[in-house]
Amino acid sequence: MTPEQRLQVFRAFVAKNPDDAFARYSLAMALRSSGRGGEAAAEFQELQRRRPEYVPAYLMLGQTLEALGRDADAARAYEDGIAAATQANDMHARNELGQALEAVRARGAPR
Repeated sequence: MTPEQRLQVFRAFVAKNPDDAFARYSLAMALRSSGRGGEAAAEFQELQRRRPEYVPAYLMLGQTLEALGRDADAARAYEDGIAAATQANDMHARNELGQALEAVRARGAPR
């Protein structure tokens, strides 16, 4: 299966069930892997809007935004992820998001 075919499959899954967190996450990850960072970020953001409790999306969104040179937006994604991870009592994810936030701030992202 080509990367474009994989994207078509994930798009079809999302079209059938737009609130399915795993389908939308998979689409965003496939877009990211295909070098379509802007589209990937939009899918991660839509996932956050629809399923704010889906903690893995925050780290991937932040990393995608960093790759796009959008450190301030990445910092906000990490901050939102820390809040979501804390609410979910997922301390491993919270720590990982905290480290990512510290790293992006060390490069000058606003507080």
